[in-house]
Amino acid sequence: MRKSTFAVLASLVIWLTACAGGGDSSSGGQSGGTPTGVGPATQIIVTQQPAGAAAATAFTQQPRVELRNAASQLVASDSTTQVTVAITAASGTAGAVLSGTNTLTASAGVVTFSGLSIDLAGSNYSLTFTATGLSNGVSASFTVSSSGGGGPITPDTPPASAVNFTINSGQNVHAISRWIYGMNGVSWGSRPANLTLSRSGGNRLTCYNWENNASNAGTDWYNENDWAMGLPTDPVGYAATSMIDGDRTNNAASLITVPVAGYVAADHGHLGGAWPQYDVNQTANYLSVRFKQNVAKKGGAFTTTPSTSDDYVYQDEFVSFIKGKYPGGASDPNKPIFYSLDNEPDLWGGTHPRIRGDATGSNGQGPTYAEMLTRTKDFADAIKDVDANAIVFGPVNYGWLGMVNLQNASDAGGFGDFHTYYLQQLAAAETTYGHRLVDVLDVHWYPEATGGGVRITGDGTSAALVAARLQAPRSLWDPTYTETSWITSSGSSGGPIQLFPRMQAKINAHYPGTRIAVTEYYYGGGDHISGGIAQADVLGIFARENIFAATLWKLGSTQHSFIYGGFEMFRNYDGANGSFGDTSVRADNTNAANASVYASVDAANPNRMVLVCINKTGSTQTAGIQVTHTVRFNTAEIYVLTSASSTPVKLADVPITLVNAFQYSMPAYSVTTIVLKP
Repeated sequence: MRKSTFAVLASLVIWLTACAGGGDSSSGGQSGGTPTGVGPATQIIVTQQPAGAAAATAFTQQPRVELRNAASQLVASDSTTQVTVAITAASGTAGAVLSGTNTLTASAGVVTFSGLSIDLAGSNYSLTFTATGLSNGVSASFTVSSSGGGGPITPDTPPASAVNFTINSGQNVHAISRWIYGMNGVSWGSRPANLTLSRSGGNRLTCYNWENNASNAGTDWYNENDWAMGLPTDPVGYAATSMIDGDRTNNAASLITVPVAGYVAADHGHLGGAWPQYDVNQTANYLSVRFKQNVAKKGGAFTTTPSTSDDYVYQDEFVSFIKGKYPGGASDPNKPIFYSLDNEPDLWGGTHPRIRGDATGSNGQGPTYAEMLTRTKDFADAIKDVDANAIVFGPVNYGWLGMVNLQNASDAGGFGDFHTYYLQQLAAAETTYGHRLVDVLDVHWYPEATGGGVRITGDGTSAALVAARLQAPRSLWDPTYTETSWITSSGSSGGPIQLFPRMQAKINAHYPGTRIAVTEYYYGGGDHISGGIAQADVLGIFARENIFAATLWKLGSTQHSFIYGGFEMFRNYDGANGSFGDTSVRADNTNAANASVYASVDAANPNRMVLVCINKTGSTQTAGIQVTHTVRFNTAEIYVLTSASSTPVKLADVPITLVNAFQYSMPAYSVTTIVLKP
């Protein structure tokens, strides 16, 4: 089903402030790999630390490093760079010698050492990894014992508890993408703090004209051309640049939408008089009068002052304009500019009937598989031709049926599963075009799960609805959980949804190296603790499942205070931008229905580990926490989000008297961020 249309001007004004058009709300780690053309490796990142070191004995945990580009992506195409490891100068014991093969050639961007050892016992050793032309990688500090030991430390057994969390920093180790902590239309300076990505998307962007900022949200707003994205007096590309400027000021990435449908708005319609403005079909020959043809490639010289009197709008010229205004933006490591191929094309027939062949009703023609492939190839190639470093997101499906059959596309029967087709065809296209076209498999996910017959994405807080909302994140990964929804009851999922493992399996089989993004999602209950818990749970899943990017789309009439609190448990738990670590590690949980746990370390600092623990029940629940790590922790800093406050609250520190083991009492319906310190 579609998100509610704004009914009054005041609502539109609020929406305009967010700079987002109307949208549609109808297991294993992701394989690495950098799309061809994204850029060469520039840095070495240590992804597995040396540990278990005893004098003259091979480390029990050998180091592993990855070659990454400026955007911190694995460069899987690099199998030639040689990496050399040595004891960091002035670390450890003077005169110590590192033995073993200290120079290896990368394989698919990864170098895994074996047989390394150090001959002299000592503390505060570290290793430095070097390669020609790349910035060095430096391991965390470690100890070389005189015999045995050196880590990882074997933890004690915590007291018997209702649920057990077992953490191991040497297993399931991978970098957490910086871009999972995002929103659509971020309002900088307000809650939640310390976000990393903003998206300009939604139905309105399908017909956005970058030359004069005219737009048309289709059936979301009377099928009219209007000024929602900017006035004729605003600068060229204002809807994009106004967002990018704010994002870059706040050291955040931007995801901008490139229209790929056949037409964009030609004008801003009626700027005064009665409200609402007029449907474009009240103009004779409206497609040629009120719209302009949307073209992938100009085939001529670009300009930053495009003509608004011709019949065409060129998207490669738009990308050139962005590239010129923000040089190096596509490869900036902290505030890159990403490109999205339109928005929810599977629903164009209903959201944009005027440009899809229905001038009088609301049932235009939806795209076929073949049309989507053609549009994807044309516009993605246009983007890459202008900026080879650009990271492109597609196909931006609205939800489940969009992923499965492109919302019952007319040729679905001949091609089968849409994502399978899409990935297969793009893999073949890479050979033809000589570079990747789409880097990120992008979907929207407004859960269809219900509680008491009501969908969880609303504001309701009945007991049944809360229970369903708290369990709904499990559909992203859990092979043992089947939600109550039309997806599972119709049998179209074949059992548990397992969204991310399902997508990843298709990627692994048909186009390895493709990443995953969720650029619209919302779990409801914005001003209720259940909404905060679901939000935190989802962020933890994004981190653990190696999702590349994610941006919340806010629904409902709430202030979203608890959802903001859920974000802050990962990005601002202490009010000073305290954040979850940059590296995900293994965290096991004995009761996924009642609790969740996520664990992280900082790649450059083994003395800091951050856990996020969730209690999904209405009563206090003890958690026995056991940590296998190379550092012994003595203190646990505690921050909580409960129904008492939508902002994180610091509690008293918990002393850890056992060896890396303790019991923590999770408050009822709560999220707890635990910072472990030596």
